[in-house]
Amino acid sequence: MIDSAPPNTYMGPWVPRSVSWVEMACYFGGAMLVAALGAWWILKRGGTIGLDEPDTRRKLHDKAVSRLGGAPIFVAVGLASLVAGYIGGLGWTRWLPVALCNALIFSVGFVDDLKPLGAKVKLVGQIGTALILYALGVSIDTLSNPFGEGSLALGWWSLPLTLIWLVSIPNIVNLIDGMDGLAGGFGLFLCLTLAFLGFYSGQPDVLVVSLAMAGALAGFLIFNLPPARIFLGDGGAYLIGFFVASVSLFTSNKGSVIGALLVIIIALGVPILDTLFAIVRRGIRGVSIFNADAEHIHHRLILLGYSKSQALGAMYAVCLVLSLVGLSILMTKGIALPVVGAFLFLLALGAARYLGYVRSWSNFRAQFNEVMERRRKREFFAAYGRVLDFEVERCENLESFAQLFHHGLERMGLGVEAHANSNPESLRLSKGSNYTIFHPNDDTEPGEWRLRLDVLVPVLERCVEKWGNVPPLVVQDKPSSPAESAIKA
Repeated sequence: MIDSAPPNTYMGPWVPRSVSWVEMACYFGGAMLVAALGAWWILKRGGTIGLDEPDTRRKLHDKAVSRLGGAPIFVAVGLASLVAGYIGGLGWTRWLPVALCNALIFSVGFVDDLKPLGAKVKLVGQIGTALILYALGVSIDTLSNPFGEGSLALGWWSLPLTLIWLVSIPNIVNLIDGMDGLAGGFGLFLCLTLAFLGFYSGQPDVLVVSLAMAGALAGFLIFNLPPARIFLGDGGAYLIGFFVASVSLFTSNKGSVIGALLVIIIALGVPILDTLFAIVRRGIRGVSIFNADAEHIHHRLILLGYSKSQALGAMYAVCLVLSLVGLSILMTKGIALPVVGAFLFLLALGAARYLGYVRSWSNFRAQFNEVMERRRKREFFAAYGRVLDFEVERCENLESFAQLFHHGLERMGLGVEAHANSNPESLRLSKGSNYTIFHPNDDTEPGEWRLRLDVLVPVLERCVEKWGNVPPLVVQDKPSSPAESAIKA
């Protein structure tokens, strides 16, 4: 079990009391109503800010969709918490650090929804928020034995483990937010799990705030289920993840035999598995782990023939089962833990095979060698892309660079004109224009070609910046400089 510091050491006075079923329904229903009305208002009055534009690659929605869905969720949970504190008498003062830091993490994501901040800036904001919460006394301090008595004081390890917990879960939730209704639905199941933990451990304030967040997500999902009319955005995804991470620290204050954090880890099985697959996949391919792709679990399910609604339902079902499995550890006082561990291991192996990440375990080595060969080809494309980027600076005009650019495309097996055995790939530039490149029609996956061709986007952007245009589709065959002649030779 994982325990956090006792409440009264940092939260002020708190006197628990029971919460009736009528109050539970009011908190859930009230938050749902506020979030639904807020999402409806954004759809009616949102204007042109915070819109997620389709790109015909990963973002396949028909028109621009608002990314400000986290705002009504934040308002709904905030109002419910104030009502619970001032009217319900649930001791809101001990929640001040959590409320403050949830507001901070939401602000980081919400600002990014309005104007992209970049991955590094957002990571700094997440770490800073987690450090503030740790400094205010919310931390993981001891590891308890799930099978009996005894515990281990973490000492200075408390800081890194708390930071990892508080930073990783918001990013895991944000990573799976690539399908209508997915992150919001997972958040709903997780918050209901937290609500049960609050009920089971005799913490009515945990129960109430978790029900409020679950209600807010239910109201948001009215407009987020396929086809979504509003998205969570980074603000909403960070808020859900940090809420789950921070509130779960409270549920372990009572010293239960199996800590709530273990239950939440199991309930997060699908997004954690998706994250692990993504890290391994991108690491083997030699691309950044922050480089988005269209090979998450929900993408794979759609490739297998599932509709969006079917894929969403399947993932909801797995999340519900894992939530119940996690709770079974709590209810059996840790006896079910070995069985659950074996179940999760087999689930990971089966998912890797069924989803096509591993085509055959017997031919795994051959598949690995094939992936490494593709990695080498991608590295060649990346190297040639850097060369062309440097050539933009060296060339005096667009015409001279066009010779080098087209020659570079030939070296990479590409072209700007269609032929019998070629497929087009549209490169989207920052100002909304597109540049079409044709690649061979071979057995390479479309997503692989996109990764390779993405290295040309900065080159084309530099051309627009320097000369106001991109290389023409057809150029004269005569080189315009001795340097170009040498390269042609």
